[in-house]
Amino acid sequence: MAKAIMVQGTMSNAGKSLLVAGLCRLFKQDGYKVAPFKSQNMALNSFITKEGLEMGRAQVVQAEAAGIEPSVLMNPILLKPTNDMASQVIVNGEVYGNMNAKEYYRNKRAMVPEIKKAYDTLASQYDIIVLEGAGSPAEINLQENDIVNMYMAKLAKAPVLLAGDIDRGGVF
Repeated sequence: MAKAIMVQGTMSNAGKSLLVAGLCRLFKQDGYKVAPFKSQNMALNSFITKEGLEMGRAQVVQAEAAGIEPSVLMNPILLKPTNDMASQVIVNGEVYGNMNAKEYYRNKRAMVPEIKKAYDTLASQYDIIVLEGAGSPAEINLQENDIVNMYMAKLAKAPVLLAGDIDRGGVF
């Protein structure tokens, strides 16, 4: 089973994706088989894999930094916003449906088995998994149904690095 490390942030756009890519490259250069993982990502533009499946572009860049082919296992849940309060939900690269925010928060825990399966598959194939959180783990309104920050850190038994940008706020 792979070792894991996680990067979480004090806010969105704190530099998590770039730090994960850098760690993937560093571990690859040190001779490890490494893969990125983000259980849930939100992005308007997706990447289409060789198999015709959709995934977040940040995980594609991270996979490239790790020297591996991008896979939807690296981003099992992708939310593509359709307006301010709704998103198209992509699960394992395929359209699951459109949901408003309330519906998604009510149903996202049902997607946990897909997240665990994707993570476990990667963990069985690689030496190190570099996980990326979303937003901030300190967003109290999101903690109850968390599937991307501390939930994933606990699942992966991963120590957490906290990234912050003091110029943008959120560092406390």
